[in-house]
Amino acid sequence: MAGSIGYEEIIRMLGAAVEEIRANHIQLSKLDSTIGDGDHGTAISHAMDAVEKAIQDAEGTDLKSLFTAIGWGVMSVHGGATGPLFGSLFMGLRDGVRDKSQLDCAALAAMFECGLANVSKQTRAQVGDKTIMDALIPAVQALKEASGAEKTISTALEDAAEAAEKGAISTKDLVARFGRAKNYGDRTIGHQDPGATSISLIFRGFSEALSSNKNE
Repeated sequence: MAGSIGYEEIIRMLGAAVEEIRANHIQLSKLDSTIGDGDHGTAISHAMDAVEKAIQDAEGTDLKSLFTAIGWGVMSVHGGATGPLFGSLFMGLRDGVRDKSQLDCAALAAMFECGLANVSKQTRAQVGDKTIMDALIPAVQALKEASGAEKTISTALEDAAEAAEKGAISTKDLVARFGRAKNYGDRTIGHQDPGATSISLIFRGFSEALSSNKNE
């Protein structure tokens, strides 16, 4: 894969993330029905509808404008914390992309660091609290480490997807400390967090969209 990606590749990544969520939305709601109100699959699906609409309505190939439209669209989604948290992520990506049209691995990692920083303004949750942060923080850290090791973008995204998946799976052993789930206390042990799972699926889509096997 080339040493940088642009609008076309970002669109491909977003499209693959949308498909991953849609393919798993029933399972996401099942996860949420155990430790929440059961609507996460629906809410995150609506968020992905907003992503898709922003892509379809986009004029030109400006990444900053695209992420702005996605962020506002996702934040308007009803369904607990899904809209604000995931919308904040995309707004952070907007801030991170600045005015760049091409992103190398370092710029991609920096963009996601800004996304994480913006989500952190909305929640005090950290790794271990059984939230989206259990998948998002490791994924962003993996991107940063891959950039430092001068890995390709496709490999960096593979590392991020693997880290996010491990983080999501790890939430099975945790007690929820935030959101509606915290009301269930120890009963949340043994159940994977739906928000972290969604982050994992999104990064899986990002990775598969730019998989070196697909682009050889």
